[in-house]
Amino acid sequence: MGTKTVDEAETGAGAKKDGAKKDEATADVTRTGDERAEERAADGVTAEHAETGGEEPAGGTEEAGPSGVGQGAGAVVSAALGLVSLTGGWIGTVAAARETLVGQLQTSSGASIAKQVKEVYGDAWHTTAFWAGLFALAALITGVVVLARPAFGAPGKPQAAWIKSVAWAGVSLGVIGLLLAVLKYSDALLALPSTS
Repeated sequence: MGTKTVDEAETGAGAKKDGAKKDEATADVTRTGDERAEERAADGVTAEHAETGGEEPAGGTEEAGPSGVGQGAGAVVSAALGLVSLTGGWIGTVAAARETLVGQLQTSSGASIAKQVKEVYGDAWHTTAFWAGLFALAALITGVVVLARPAFGAPGKPQAAWIKSVAWAGVSLGVIGLLLAVLKYSDALLALPSTS
């Protein structure tokens, strides 16, 4: 029978469409990744948008601001300097030992006991207090700078809670260390024993 029925004609047309789709898919597979990226860019689809499956990023389309790594590092440094001011650092220990040696060299054996104690031990004690005070002051300044930084940087972006906590710890340790250093240096705390 030389005539086609309507069903056969539709089946033939469907087969042609399927064949065309397969040819497009084969052509899509043979294209390089760069060609596909160019086509996506031409369509307005970015690589990040394509990687997330077409979903918008959580933060919207705004650019990411400063991450706060520098502020976090500053807060940790502030707390560490505050601890050093309370426990004593290597620099303070070496400076005190040097002052003890200088006191021994400059004090004659015939000097009074009060002068020997002051020159050998008192000056070393004051040197230790001085270096502890410098570390405490550095901790205090660093902590205050970290806490004040958001006011001068990106005011709309809040500072992370842990950065504030650690910076406040550094400021507190700096204040305590500075107070103790002043008390030690002025002989109000742990003064030299009386030699009379």
